[in-house]
Amino acid sequence: MSRPLQISPETAIRLSKELNVPIEHLMHMPKHILMQKMAELAAKASSPAATESQDDKGEEKP
Repeated sequence: MSRPLQISPETAIRLSKELNVPIEHLMHMPKHILMQKMAELAAKASSPAATESQDDKGEEKP
């Protein structure tokens, strides 16, 4: 059995919310799966569609 992840409580809470996974599952998730999910989050955050939705907050662009 693998050891729990060595991350801070704040990081665990943030990741569990971002990944929509219970903290208990996150802490025992294999590192390679966690890294894959984090890469997917990063790719989604840097995609053009994500950038448009962040820019579209009702503010006019010059």
